[in-house]
Amino acid sequence: MKKAIFTGDDFGLAVPVNEAIIDAHSRGVLTTASLMVSGEASQDAIQKAQALPTLKVGLHLVLVEGRSLLPRKQVPDLVNASGELSGHLVRSGFRFFFVPGIRRQLEAEIRAQFEAFQTAGFHLDHVNTHNHMHLHPTVLECVLKIGREFGLSAIRVPHEPPLPSFRAAGKSLVSRAASSFFLYPLIARMRRRVREEKLHANDFSFGMRDSGAMTLDLVLSLLRHLPVGVSELHFHPATRRCAALDRTMREYRHEEEYQALTSPSLREAIRSAGVHLSSFADL
Repeated sequence: MKKAIFTGDDFGLAVPVNEAIIDAHSRGVLTTASLMVSGEASQDAIQKAQALPTLKVGLHLVLVEGRSLLPRKQVPDLVNASGELSGHLVRSGFRFFFVPGIRRQLEAEIRAQFEAFQTAGFHLDHVNTHNHMHLHPTVLECVLKIGREFGLSAIRVPHEPPLPSFRAAGKSLVSRAASSFFLYPLIARMRRRVREEKLHANDFSFGMRDSGAMTLDLVLSLLRHLPVGVSELHFHPATRRCAALDRTMREYRHEEEYQALTSPSLREAIRSAGVHLSSFADL
């Protein structure tokens, strides 16, 4: 059986993102949303989602490319003088390993975001991280340790199989295969830890290599190449451009992703392909 979880990431980043996610669930195929509790429009997202109980909401932990929830004095090794988290992913990864005491600060920030999500009153559908930083062993262990205290039961495994991804997109086979090869040890370790913690997870993930370009044509093609199992397709939709999106995602095609999620032809294609819409809670 083929199951698909359609997830809207960055819920709470900006009002146009929130509008797109709510509408894509109300009249489209979006099944889940990943909430940034430290986002500029997080309170707007919370209010909108509370009025739409059928939308499954998970926590989108932000540890890079954003703002910390805690003040700088509590996480000085994670943020700059303005309270902004680093946008350099590789450099951040090395710092998470080697800076003395940084794990304590990571745990404090992760705990604060879990607590803010709990305060919002949602059932925790799943957890993932901005830019998939929970692939990092240090971050993953912090998430698993703290998540147990907040009822963590499902987590995103960002494994995008290169062949189905290439067949759908029709481009970049070498880079897709190289990315999969490079990430394989981290993915394998994550799957092992997920099994040990008895958590639920998706089998496959689509939207990593085509982040910001999950257009209708690509998603329709992906449906024809989905492997058997549970695939999560994650999107970054928005109803319009705004400053928050232009800061880090200037090249993303947010509005086209929104249009894809609300297209009647996508719903019909899902039905015709025999793909069952799902959420992490259904696992």
